[in-house]
Amino acid sequence: MRCRSWLFENGRKVSINRFLSARLHRRIFMWFGATILITAFAAIATVGAIDRVGNSGWRHEHARAQSFVGLQFQRVWGDPVARDALARVIAEEFDTDLDLLDAKGRRLARYGQPCRVQPLVAPVPGDGGSLGTVLLCPGRGRSGASLRLALPLFAVAAVLWAASGLISRRLARPLVDLAHVVHEIGAGKLSSRVRLDRHGHGEVGVVAEAVNDMAARIERQVADQRELLAAVSHELRTPLARIRLLTEMARGGGGASATVFDDLDREVMEIDALVGDLLASSRIDFAALTLTRLDPAEAAIRALERAGLDPTLLEVAEGTPAFEADATLLARALANLIENARAHAGGAERLRVRPGGPSRVVFEVEDRGPGFADGEETRIFEPFFRRERAQGGESGAERGSLGLGLALCKRIAEAHGGRAFAERREGGGARVGIELALRPPASAARLRDRPRRA
Repeated sequence: MRCRSWLFENGRKVSINRFLSARLHRRIFMWFGATILITAFAAIATVGAIDRVGNSGWRHEHARAQSFVGLQFQRVWGDPVARDALARVIAEEFDTDLDLLDAKGRRLARYGQPCRVQPLVAPVPGDGGSLGTVLLCPGRGRSGASLRLALPLFAVAAVLWAASGLISRRLARPLVDLAHVVHEIGAGKLSSRVRLDRHGHGEVGVVAEAVNDMAARIERQVADQRELLAAVSHELRTPLARIRLLTEMARGGGGASATVFDDLDREVMEIDALVGDLLASSRIDFAALTLTRLDPAEAAIRALERAGLDPTLLEVAEGTPAFEADATLLARALANLIENARAHAGGAERLRVRPGGPSRVVFEVEDRGPGFADGEETRIFEPFFRRERAQGGESGAERGSLGLGLALCKRIAEAHGGRAFAERREGGGARVGIELALRPPASAARLRDRPRRA
């Protein structure tokens, strides 16, 4: 049977292995403790080694005094009182333990404690041989220093380990806060942010700033999608209501059936165009651009043909260079520009293609419609922007919602490293177009080698 150890944290039983591996500050705490213990043992071992070296030094130092001690005891060996006095003086002055042995090795006297280390032997010479031996041992203050150091050293280690718990918690707190915010974002609380005033420095600050930027982008994108969904739902109600009315009229029969079916077809086409714009928008959101090297004149002619317009409406400036773009998205953008002119300005008068400065190409549609009211030049690129008032006899239909068409043109242009623009024309009308980079940013695209027609 496996034996598992447990401890309690916040009232919950937790496996020790899980406790040690679950949180960063716990791992830091345990590594601090291991480091402190290793350091303590190393200190004790070092002190013990120094103690032994000190004893060796003491023995070497006193070896020179062996002959002196032997000669001193030789003079008083026969006088027990003088011998005892000399032994006491040496024990006190040299801070040493001392044993006196006779010639046969029997102990005559002991001064101090029994020697626990190898003693230094000082023979007492005599005329007929050795009179005895003096055993000198390191003093009472020299041995056992490492053992006396162990208790306070471990006490200090315990205090340091307790302090390391606070330090490890402080070190890990930024990552704990970061993980908490990431969990909240994952749970749908997109407004959560990491407090950079606390973790604004170092690597954690960089990660925290990246998480905040990510959360802001996700929050903005979700908000835009919700707003777009609400607008799309509103826009779909109108054609669906018309379709319902037309189907009721068709059920009634009569001579108006052909007109009813034509109207039904237009409403279905309107819904289809809206769905197409939504699909193109989602492609920009969730997929990289598939770049193809395109000829601008060919792309423009193709757009006019799809719209059923005369190719002679195209005007291509000399020196307009080839460029790289997503052919499908470019075709959608050009179709939306042409359709906007047809629906709100009486039709396109000219499709102009020209260089737009260094490394730029411009597609612009000109019309002779009512133009723009003040401030509308930028607002027409908002999804489902509604023109509230007529300009020079503009019909009610022309004042309606612009749908997603121009908003999608703006997004496609920006995805290609460019922009969308709208301006009034001298003499009346408007000019609406897109400006694209000849080569979009590599981070947003993958290049397809083979050429492809728009």
